[in-house]
Amino acid sequence: MKFNLTSLLIKIAVLSLLTLSLFFAVKHFSADDSFQLPLRSFSSNSTAVPAPSPEKFFSPAVVRTGIVDENGAMALDFVVGDFDPAVLETVVNATSESVRDDESKERKGSKYKIGKFRVCDESLREYVPCLDNVEVISKLNSTERGENYQRLCPGKERVLDCLVPRPKGYKAHIPWPKSRDEVWFDNVPHTRLVEDKGGQNWISRKEDKFVFPGGGTQFIHGANKYLDQISKMIPDIAFGEHVRVALDIGCGVASFAAFLLDRNVSTLSIAPKDVHENQIQFALERGVPAMIAVLGTHRLLYPSQAFDLVHCSRCRINWTRDDGILLLEVDRMLRAGGYFVWAAQPVYKHEENLQEQWREMEDLTSRICWRLVKKEGYIALWQKPLNNSCYQNRDHGAQPPLCDTHDDPDNVWYVGLKACITQLPGNGYGANVTTWPRRLHYPPDRLFSIKMDAYMSRKDIYKAESKYWNEIVSGYVSAFRLKTLNARNVLDMRAGYGGYAAALHDLGVDCWVMNVVPVSGTNTLPIIYDRGLVGVMHDWCEAFDTYPRTYDLINAAGVFSSEEKRCNISSIMLEVDRILRPGGHVYIRDTVTVMDELQEIANAMGWVTILYDTGEGPHASWKLLNCEKR
Repeated sequence: MKFNLTSLLIKIAVLSLLTLSLFFAVKHFSADDSFQLPLRSFSSNSTAVPAPSPEKFFSPAVVRTGIVDENGAMALDFVVGDFDPAVLETVVNATSESVRDDESKERKGSKYKIGKFRVCDESLREYVPCLDNVEVISKLNSTERGENYQRLCPGKERVLDCLVPRPKGYKAHIPWPKSRDEVWFDNVPHTRLVEDKGGQNWISRKEDKFVFPGGGTQFIHGANKYLDQISKMIPDIAFGEHVRVALDIGCGVASFAAFLLDRNVSTLSIAPKDVHENQIQFALERGVPAMIAVLGTHRLLYPSQAFDLVHCSRCRINWTRDDGILLLEVDRMLRAGGYFVWAAQPVYKHEENLQEQWREMEDLTSRICWRLVKKEGYIALWQKPLNNSCYQNRDHGAQPPLCDTHDDPDNVWYVGLKACITQLPGNGYGANVTTWPRRLHYPPDRLFSIKMDAYMSRKDIYKAESKYWNEIVSGYVSAFRLKTLNARNVLDMRAGYGGYAAALHDLGVDCWVMNVVPVSGTNTLPIIYDRGLVGVMHDWCEAFDTYPRTYDLINAAGVFSSEEKRCNISSIMLEVDRILRPGGHVYIRDTVTVMDELQEIANAMGWVTILYDTGEGPHASWKLLNCEKR
């Protein structure tokens, strides 16, 4: 009897332990966020949910899905009724409220507590911090060479600490390609260009829209006829094959670039923030690659041999002043064998002062070894040499001199202009890029000239980055429906070799990408241009040279963890908000060490955020934060 009682007690104890184990196991797995349904992506969420990894987006819970009929059998031939947006809105709002309650409880233990950011004064609606520093501009000794249009960033005590407001009546931008020809008036409510340039076929206003007929000061009858004329002058120019990347200086509303897009040419349009009110903002609203920049006293923020063609149509630049220092800057950026197109009054008018300007231009271009290929009508077209032989055969003491061999032509961040000729690499690097579209994926020669530790494995690293981003972007397209976001203007904050932009192109996302190479890392900008893409050097501790509400989609991979020791993360995030369009998205892939703070800042700015695990799983050191600026 004693034996039986002991045996019974043992059985009860074992059964109790099993019951408790099962209870805690069920509780553990039911609390595990990795089992949350993707439906929570409707709203702001401070917990990690499974990420749409490139290999597998969400773990399949069932093998087959369908509608169960009245007999309990699954039917696949069902019809979805009419969509009622009000129903979805109700669900979203209800879910959002419940999640916010959960978040407020969860964040009580958060390491970061950030209050809501205030909205800036209405006067800052078009604010560009490093170009609108009125206090510093007013103290400049001279503005003769465009010093007042260059970067003059405010000190840390005056850095932007609020959210730049949008114009009243702002609307979601008109989708590309329709936006090439018309934009909403309320999005860029400025009429001065209509008054100043309407007669030159630049721009006109029609009810609640601005309309762009496609003309310019020097091509009133339209950009297409103008481009046809250039092609006939130089058949070898081969737009979209040999000429893939162009620079338009003093671009107006960027109609030259807008119509070159039809010919597979990616043209970066630049102009200063000057009396021609908001011309770059119009270009960006149209969906054309553009940024604010001026040929002043510093190098432009693009590498040597970046552009296959440089264009200047009535750009109001005196190319021969100061020993030709501005044309020498164009020469630095122009690819070996590239073309310079100048459409201006000295080319075709016969007044003595204009003819004197033409003679000076002829003299300067011959001394820097440019060949005048053709002069026809109001267009003159030169070609840069393919190698250094002409430079080396000049007379002793010829001006301008060759730049010092130790001068790095790709060092551009706050570097002054130099009145010297940039020598071409003796090995032909930069000159022998292949034709588009093959050059997008063909490893360029300059891959071996950038300063980095690896050497033999550079091509492997290059190819691996392309494969990595192709898989990641493929996941974004599938899981986040990237092609439906109306994302035309895209920014990659840490572009590397440009793999993200190449993946968007390969996967058919109809956009252009500004590839930013941070000054704190390896200068890969020459590689980006050799691939046929556009980009710029930048320091994310400072503001970017563009208007508010520029980009629809911003990619930030490893930006914040790499810059957190140099820069204030809140300042970078506020700058991202400034340049992000309402309704735009930001995808932040970064280490878990910065994610909590980033999500707190994003929520404090009013963004809707969702935190995902990456494809490596919930215990990986990186996560993905999907943000939307509603």
